[in-house]
Formats: sequence, C-alpha cells, structure tokens
Amino acid sequence: MKYLIVGLGNIGPEYHETRHNIGFMVVDALAKKLNCSFSDGRYGFTATSSIKGRQLLLLKPSTFMNLSGSAVRYWMQKENIPLENVLIIADDLALPFGTLRLKSKGSDAGHNGLKHIAATLGTISYARLRFGIGNDFPRGGQIDFVLGRFEEQDLKIMDERLQTAGEIIKSFCLAGIDITMNLFNKK
Repeated sequence: MKYLIVGLGNIGPEYHETRHNIGFMVVDALAKKLNCSFSDGRYGFTATSSIKGRQLLLLKPSTFMNLSGSAVRYWMQKENIPLENVLIIADDLALPFGTLRLKSKGSDAGHNGLKHIAATLGTISYARLRFGIGNDFPRGGQIDFVLGRFEEQDLKIMDERLQTAGEIIKSFCLAGIDITMNLFNKK
C-alpha cells in the first residue's frame, strides 16, 4: 500500500520556518526520523520510506501554497495513490499553538492551500492533519502573523509537537483514520 503525505508550505528562504510552513516542518521531522531525504522533483520535493510494509511518499509542494492541489493531483496520479491514502498537513489559525486535529474531510476554513486541493480534486473528502498555530494577532494582521516566525515559547515545545504529528501520520498509515482520530483527537 502506498500513502501520499503532503506537508503544505511555501518554498524559499523568506518562508523557511514560518507558521504557514508548519506542514513542511512536520514532513521534514518525519523524514529525519525515517532516515530519508528529499530530492527535487516535478511539482515538489519528495522523499520515500516505508513503515511495516506501507510505502510512504512525503511531499513538499513547490507550487506555493495557493496552487498545492496541482502537486497533490500529479503525485496521486503518478504513483497511483487513492484519495483515502492521502494525508495533507496544514497550519490552522483556529487552533491554539501545538494542537493537532486529524479530520477525514472538511471545509478549507479559509486556508488557500486546502481550498486549491479541494477545487483540484473535486472533493473536500480528503484527510488532513491540522496543526494549530494560534491566532494572537491584531485585527487585520492575519497575513503578517501567518507568514511570521514562531515565538520563543512555541519553539520550546515544537520538537515534541512535531514528533506527535509524526506518530499521527504513522498511525494513519498503519491503523487507518478512524482509529487514529480516536487515539489522538483528544483535548
């Protein structure tokens, strides 16, 4: 069985380790744990690994956030990966920093990457792991906040949160989304 694990973000040094790039950070941490590295490919950077017989293709789209669906569709088709074996990791303003929520479907909640994926795939029924980045910004400051760097107090628990996100991804591939949601979607 093959799985496509997509961390959303924007390429380029100016976006490196910004809140909007938490998807990249999650798949980078997982790749490090699985001892695999990314190579530049069509529509993104990919790394491959396996967990207990499950093939994982990790993807960091190079299309920029607003066109993420193009990369997701391309790699799904190229690797013949069914929608139920796709997991998208994205930042979420509605969740406090470090909160992790796995969902089997849902709205884009104003997230342009998720919006483009839904439009490209023609469905909102795809798994997503939402990584809370908080919403501590003044009115009208959303863009600066999302494209800003994490606070020091956030960085203190970042490694643990990235490791937990990796455990959620492994469970998604090994046990399925329902069991994984029951295990990890606790307050």
